[in-house]
Amino acid sequence: MRIAIIGAGHVGEALATTLARAGYEVAVANSRGRGSLTDFARRTGATACDLLDISAGADVLIVAIPFGRLPRIPAEVMTGLSSAAIVVDASNYYPLRDGHIAAVEAGQVESVWVARQLGRPVVKAFNNIIADRLPRQGRPPAGDGRIALPVAGDDPAARGVIMTIVDALGFDPYDAGAIEGSWRQQPGQPAYCTDPSLAELPGLLRRADRQAAIRNRDRGARLMAKLPADYPPDDLVRIARFFVGLDRSRPASWMAVFRLGVTLMRGRA
Repeated sequence: MRIAIIGAGHVGEALATTLARAGYEVAVANSRGRGSLTDFARRTGATACDLLDISAGADVLIVAIPFGRLPRIPAEVMTGLSSAAIVVDASNYYPLRDGHIAAVEAGQVESVWVARQLGRPVVKAFNNIIADRLPRQGRPPAGDGRIALPVAGDDPAARGVIMTIVDALGFDPYDAGAIEGSWRQQPGQPAYCTDPSLAELPGLLRRADRQAAIRNRDRGARLMAKLPADYPPDDLVRIARFFVGLDRSRPASWMAVFRLGVTLMRGRA
């Protein structure tokens, strides 16, 4: 299976590394051309491509660029895909970064908007986990501590293909149903960046609240902007789990919240 990725940022690199390690043929492109991806290819094991060539032979195309830049993808990229190819939306909408997008602000589900920009149905996956976790937290099948990842899309067969890939990468896939419900795995929701188990994930998705998520999403974006770039991902997950009501009896969770408070106080000094 040939998996193509548009985007060479944190998410694109994490996906390329993890997919190549799992034995997939991986190609990556960005807006700056293949010449800018020499080091990226060496680090990840992916093949560097120019953007207009990325679709050739792709079975799956993963879009992993900032949400606001999605309309800039040339139409030729989508028309170059085979009719059987699956497009995966791994993006997240952050107005503080992406600008306000009227249709989404009016209530259109983020991945529905993405599908309309691309002119293709999409499967939503890989968007609700910190990028750093993808190459580091995969576990063998039926292993302890597997993180569950939701996969949403209108075509059950396409969902199944992506769920198989999720499993091959060392995570438990969860069928999250149609794309209209994919807002439940977006920023600000209980399932976002909490590394849930397969037992925890369905309940977190059921607790999703669109209005609360908007507040939580923007508050989270402002908080992240105050933290150093190398803030420990383990602490971020512990904090996220703590604030959705998980692991509150664990000392490590309380310590993570305490360290966050100290970091923010020092930032004000």
